[in-house]
Amino acid sequence: MDFTDIGVDQHEMSGISRKRSHAETLMPAVEEKNLTPFTPLKKPTICKPAPFTDDEEAVRDRDACDYTKKITLEMAKAGSAPRPIRVYADGIYDLFHQGHARQLMQAKNLFPNVYLIVGVNSDALTHQCKGRTVMTEDERYEAVRHCRYVDEVVPDAPWTLDDEFLEKHKIDFVAHDDIPYTTGSATDVYAHIKARGMFISTERTEGVSTSDVVSRIVKDYDVYVRRNLARGYSAKDLNVSYINEKKYRLQNKLDDLKKKGKEMIEDIEGKRTDLISKWEEKSREFIDTFLMLFGRDGRLTQYLSEKKDSVMSALSPPSSPKAISHSSEECNSPPAKTSKFDFSSRAGASLVDDDYSDDDLEPERM
Repeated sequence: MDFTDIGVDQHEMSGISRKRSHAETLMPAVEEKNLTPFTPLKKPTICKPAPFTDDEEAVRDRDACDYTKKITLEMAKAGSAPRPIRVYADGIYDLFHQGHARQLMQAKNLFPNVYLIVGVNSDALTHQCKGRTVMTEDERYEAVRHCRYVDEVVPDAPWTLDDEFLEKHKIDFVAHDDIPYTTGSATDVYAHIKARGMFISTERTEGVSTSDVVSRIVKDYDVYVRRNLARGYSAKDLNVSYINEKKYRLQNKLDDLKKKGKEMIEDIEGKRTDLISKWEEKSREFIDTFLMLFGRDGRLTQYLSEKKDSVMSALSPPSSPKAISHSSEECNSPPAKTSKFDFSSRAGASLVDDDYSDDDLEPERM
């Protein structure tokens, strides 16, 4: 086969040949010295849940463990253990929360190369020794096996660990907080483990526990019941009486009305704000237009100043011409009377210059 057909040039082929020849020269040396090639440790996977103790994967890991080689605490801390260290942690793990996860994380990181086994108590044993649980045993098993620090889950774990249980699961150390766990008696359930030097203490996460979570739920009981009723749960499912159901549903209705009223007010407030902003914008435009027309330098003012003379002449006409001035005597004396027929100014007035009064005329004889 010609490798140039698939895009491999001669330089790459020569490099591959050199690597192959180098590996082939090393193989006889390894075989002569009876050396086994180094096999890295299998990395734990978090892509699938941890197996139960009876699953094939857990059984295979347990059978591969040489429990005859006892691991001391000094060996475990020094990291010189010849095999994975099998650490066991147990609990109820109800309402699995961050406190549980932190405890399992501490157990997983106690020593290098830890195989963490987690025992979960059943419902029957928990109800007998401690009390009611919120989650069922199957739910608690699933919650624990989906934690990434867990390598194996032991369902229906015992309350007190005996030698038979330790031998069966090949447990090297037991991890738990250092507070004595008496459960109503004076004897610590881990006293036997502590006496054998197999107990490793972990720290509790303060401020969070299953009891704290349950207390929060009880404190806000009304809120959770109302929410679940709104989601479609019946009063029977929530163990609520008929009267309380009606009360919670009425409260839900009132809350809905309050919410709608608040949304309506916010909508009106938004529209009012929008209206005010639009009005301010329009008012600014109106003021600018008004000043442009009627301001000191406005168009109308300029127009009036330009047309001032013509406007003034139209509003007030010019005065009549002034009369010739006379003497003061003439102005004060009244005008002279004239006869009806004044011929002094006519032509031929000289012909009748003589004034004939009535006394000079003689009456005509009859």
